[in-house]
Amino acid sequence: MMTGIILAGGRAGRMGGINKAFIEVGGERLIDRTLRVYRTLFEEIIISTNSPLEYLEFDARIVTDIHRGKGPLGGIHAGLLHATCEHAFVSACDMPYLSERFIGHMIAQADRYDLVVPVTTSGFESLHAIYSRKCLPVIESQIERDELKVSHLFKKFKTLEIHGDEIRRFDPEGRLFANLNRPDDLNRIIRP
Repeated sequence: MMTGIILAGGRAGRMGGINKAFIEVGGERLIDRTLRVYRTLFEEIIISTNSPLEYLEFDARIVTDIHRGKGPLGGIHAGLLHATCEHAFVSACDMPYLSERFIGHMIAQADRYDLVVPVTTSGFESLHAIYSRKCLPVIESQIERDELKVSHLFKKFKTLEIHGDEIRRFDPEGRLFANLNRPDDLNRIIRP
């Protein structure tokens, strides 16, 4: 069993303050798309957000950051802290092309590792990764030192990196990790 954590705590400054989770893609809000995929994979779903009132309509546990203003690392920390499973899959709320098959592939390999993370030409896809609760003390230590790069964790634990051809088997179009940061990303990412 594994927990699914959705990070929905960003300030969305580059999106003009619009909550990215509620942007519609193909007539469906991103948060609804993400939850649809998560429900097929996880019995426990956590939404990690600093605007909990915006998510009360959803059938998921809502948690907020204990360490405010620490970015995605703070959200991962809050989600893992409240997770009842040893491992949790974490993704950002603004990823329109999550793949149930690829996440399932990651889950199938997770029990032998502390972390499972795809690696692309952009580097570690840390907001589409599996984390063990064993990481919590190191995450807390990084937060205390204001070392907020999530990728620093991958060298500190037993990590399975998923690369190139293995990713392409599930993602031939190369858009699995696309996310929305700026308004023009909608046009760039949402293509037929």
